[in-house]
Amino acid sequence: MKVQNPHDKFFRETMGNVPTAKEFLHHYLPKNILQVIDLDTIEVQKDSFINKEFKDYFSDLVFRVVISGKEGYISFLFEHKSYPDKAIAIQLLKYMAEIWETKMKKEEVNELPIVIPLVVYHGESKWRFPLHLGGFLNGFEEMPQHVKEYLPNFHYLLYDLSDYSDEEIKGNAQLRIMLKLLRDVATKSTEEFLRSFYEASHALLEIEDKQKGIEFFEITLRYVFNAVRDLTKKDMEQIVRQIETTFPEGSEVAMTLADILREEGMQEGLEKGIKEGLEKGRQEGASQALAKTALNQLTEKFGALPEHLKENIRQADLATLENILQNIFKYQSLDEVKKFLKH
Repeated sequence: MKVQNPHDKFFRETMGNVPTAKEFLHHYLPKNILQVIDLDTIEVQKDSFINKEFKDYFSDLVFRVVISGKEGYISFLFEHKSYPDKAIAIQLLKYMAEIWETKMKKEEVNELPIVIPLVVYHGESKWRFPLHLGGFLNGFEEMPQHVKEYLPNFHYLLYDLSDYSDEEIKGNAQLRIMLKLLRDVATKSTEEFLRSFYEASHALLEIEDKQKGIEFFEITLRYVFNAVRDLTKKDMEQIVRQIETTFPEGSEVAMTLADILREEGMQEGLEKGIKEGLEKGRQEGASQALAKTALNQLTEKFGALPEHLKENIRQADLATLENILQNIFKYQSLDEVKKFLKH
């Protein structure tokens, strides 16, 4: 059964791991920001600050960390749409305000923490919008500095994965695999994407803790199976064969997961068939009941009905039968009924 937002799930399960998040920050934060952050203090926060109406477009991860000796936050906003949102800076402003409001209400703080916003994007088209809120304000750049002081503005860090080459993708095995697959899933054909998956899977051998390696492999494989909509049984079998070569420890997981997903797909098809069958049965039952009522009403009004007319009424659909019953007292002769049935 396909996961509704496989990109969201893959991102959260991978980046929600603190060592992997630290790897991302270490390799991708600008040096001047990294200098004021104590990565050894990073803690993942359970709260999500995405409003309900935006959950189909964004997922978020928040990490508490010491910034310049004080409590602060680094927020990851992952945009899993296929195209960039021009209002991202507005969404980020709302998002940061949610964090601050939560701090004020729950902890009654007097000073608000620093929040550094990061946006990770993996859509099909390039990011083409300003990287600061002021860029969305009409005439902001032309305003003198003393006026800008009264206007809200902040910058956000953008990571458009389509811009990264294989050489530019850095970090531990989990991070490199995630970034590469998220980069390629929206822009490559199924065959090309699977090739990227096979190449990326070699990095699993770098994970010293084999159990953790197998667990992350299962997360990755579930993502591949759910993110690629047109995978065939042949593709799944090819994946299993390839994994037996590149990551033998995960071959049993691959075979088991492929069998489970195939069975789930069959079960989903069976459930759909049963549902459609029941609906058809309800429709047919309703049609039979209305046809019987229509026949009784017409017989009462016009007397015995010709056999061919009876048969036509029995074969009529629900909408036609409902229309006949609604207009039955308007008909002056059976010819009017016959004429309506021909339509």
